[in-house]
Amino acid sequence: MPMSTLRVLVLEDQPVQRRYAVTLLAHLGCTRILEACEGWEALQLLERNGPVDIAFCDIRMEGMDGITFLRRASQRHALKSVVITSSIALDLRQAISHMATLLGLRVLGQLCKPMHAQDVKRLASQYLDHDPLHAHPLHVTRVTSELQVLGALENGELEVFYQPKFAMRTLQVTSVEALARWNHPERGILPPASFIPVLERHGLLDSLLYRQIDQCLTLRKEALANAVPLTFAVNVNASQFANPQMSAHIALLLKRFDAPGSSLTFEMTETGRLDPGSISLENMVRLRLMGCGLSIDDFGGGYSSLQRLCSLPFNEIKIDAEFIRDLSSEPRSRAAISSVLSLARELSIEVVIEGIETPEQRDILLHLGCETGQGYLLARPMPAHSLLPWLLDRNAAIPHSP
Repeated sequence: MPMSTLRVLVLEDQPVQRRYAVTLLAHLGCTRILEACEGWEALQLLERNGPVDIAFCDIRMEGMDGITFLRRASQRHALKSVVITSSIALDLRQAISHMATLLGLRVLGQLCKPMHAQDVKRLASQYLDHDPLHAHPLHVTRVTSELQVLGALENGELEVFYQPKFAMRTLQVTSVEALARWNHPERGILPPASFIPVLERHGLLDSLLYRQIDQCLTLRKEALANAVPLTFAVNVNASQFANPQMSAHIALLLKRFDAPGSSLTFEMTETGRLDPGSISLENMVRLRLMGCGLSIDDFGGGYSSLQRLCSLPFNEIKIDAEFIRDLSSEPRSRAAISSVLSLARELSIEVVIEGIETPEQRDILLHLGCETGQGYLLARPMPAHSLLPWLLDRNAAIPHSP
């Protein structure tokens, strides 16, 4: 999807800054650009012209300000993603970004004015590269019927894509995360948002989980035949731990593939609702006793991180990519990451940093003491048939440390 296909809105009350941003976007190849000086005008433009892919949104404006605009535009499903463009204080920009995320908007990042071409290009590319394995973006603008989703599960259209985790210092692969994708026969590769809510309503998340584990352990067996050891991380909804049969079923899968528990780590979304009952805790304990890992995904994005770390048997946390996006210009993000790393060392918990995209981010994180990362810097998610050849080529190209 080239830049020319993007639909972009520039919301800026200063005429000079607005014209500069529009000219910059046009120079980068954007051909469909809307511009407005305040929120009401922007909403009317969106009503007449339809949704946009990216809104470059100022915050302090006469008339309707940027905060109100984001709320109302999200209610109308008129925006797919947003870049906050403002010179207000950093902590306020971060709070507004979090607010936009809670509204269901994808926040690509924050830019101070005047905007720079390389920053705008990076954020637009981040939007375009959300899933580069297919020519179409991962937008879900059409309603998918529940019957289609249920059929996709039954027909094996819900596949596993894999994204490596890597050692920060050497860039060698340490594990891979299994990510659910829908290989739709007509619409191509679709993201979890297009099918997970339906599976959850029908009580089929466990079925998806066990199929993913089956695919992971099948790939592990193939990799071992090529002298490539692999471990996998799979995503789990917090509510799934309340299934009394969860740990027993996973034990059977491991036994069937003659795989140790250490082959699997279960990543639980930190903001998910966790049943406080004894069954959830028992499943977690049994998984750890089997040798499996337990990880809190998107750590820092919810309200109960410290409580869960202290009361539940997690041995890994993944720091939310939100902390990484503007790492070089946000001292609060660096301080937060440094504090989490210090806490993790005290608790003997591993830390994985998500969303690493640039060598500069990697250098900063190395300086802070990060050891394991994940992100586009090394690799994007790839289908099963691509992973093993990619690993074999990479192992041949990178000499192993003595």
